[in-house]
Amino acid sequence: MRPDEAARATTDRSAWRPPRLRAAGPAGGQPLGSADERLATLVREIDLNVPRAVQGRLEGLLAERVKEAHDAHETFGRDIADRVARFALGSGRRIRPQFLWWGMRAAGLPTFEELVAALRLGSALELIQTCALIHDDVMDGSPSRRGQPSVHVDLAAQYGARSGAAATHFGESAAVLAGDLALAWADDELAALDLPAARTSSVRAVWAQMRMEMVAGQYLDVQGEVTCNRSLTRSLRAAYLKTALYTVERPLQLGALIACVREAAARGLRAGGRNIGLAFQLRNDLIDVFGHPQGATNPPGADVRSGKPTYLIALAQARAEADGDHRALAVLRNNVGRPDLDDTGLNEVRQVIERSGAHQLVLDKIGRLHAQSIRHLTSVDIDPVAADRLTRLMDAAAGKHTPDIPREPARKTGPARTGADEVASS
Repeated sequence: MRPDEAARATTDRSAWRPPRLRAAGPAGGQPLGSADERLATLVREIDLNVPRAVQGRLEGLLAERVKEAHDAHETFGRDIADRVARFALGSGRRIRPQFLWWGMRAAGLPTFEELVAALRLGSALELIQTCALIHDDVMDGSPSRRGQPSVHVDLAAQYGARSGAAATHFGESAAVLAGDLALAWADDELAALDLPAARTSSVRAVWAQMRMEMVAGQYLDVQGEVTCNRSLTRSLRAAYLKTALYTVERPLQLGALIACVREAAARGLRAGGRNIGLAFQLRNDLIDVFGHPQGATNPPGADVRSGKPTYLIALAQARAEADGDHRALAVLRNNVGRPDLDDTGLNEVRQVIERSGAHQLVLDKIGRLHAQSIRHLTSVDIDPVAADRLTRLMDAAAGKHTPDIPREPARKTGPARTGADEVASS
């Protein structure tokens, strides 16, 4: 059975209800019952390819939701629901569902109900990510996503010949509704959880907190763009809210809650997730400016053009101010936040980041955060298979598998002179 088939099989709960199973093998040498064997086989099939299992769950779920949308109104179904489904099912690394799955697996083999809950919430995380990306593209004015026109651009093009100048506004308005629909579908998955009442209540509380934190982090981004606030502390706080929590720490926490992971282990997982989540965002900031050697789906420099107050830019500015480098400050002032910035201007920003030492300092910070996350992970007593997979995920999040951030040798090194390298939770 393939992982996607296994995911679909979990929707049929009438055939059998296995007892709780926590050990990787039979206790006392006694053979597992047939239900236990089927459960263990199902879990291990999903272990081999969690993204594929989540994809299988999403395909079944979205087929139902899209049909309901078409039943409500054919135009709405075609224009909005179909696009949301294509976006959610398109390319994506399924990072959040993987952290959730392995947070649950930290307790060992789950019960059938816990397995179903993990796949439901993993699918819900992908839908809330769909909402976030569609809305983010509208706010940033991004023309493309994953090598395809952004949803708002695609919708504007569909009706551009008829509506003329109003097409842009229509596309943005319709894309906001598309993101809202994805968020509603995500919450529907949360509402369908079938866990004991206390666990369901805890999961819902964390889910609500995660949604608010994600919106708060995104607001700090857009508010920082209009105010040009590039405080180091503030940029780290925004990264912590919109990425470290939402991408790693909260998914790990949700998975741990599903399976009742011991409190001490759950705290260690969250602490490790917090560090690696921040490292993940800092690495993405570097990739946005310097590009990806294997080719990214979007051209580099989007954050620079939008004026996003990233930690990388904030650090470069702080270093230039400390050095009294007026030329560097002028480059940042004249280029960051320019939607029409060309490659020459982007290269000037890159050179400032290199000369200031900000590039190397961010790389060093990513390395420290990764090391801290691994220390937290190795300090807790969890299922060894989950520990191994989480180590791999954390390595990948920090870019430790491949040297995927190209750089030139820094012209200046040394510690930041501002003393404002704050922790993420400040």
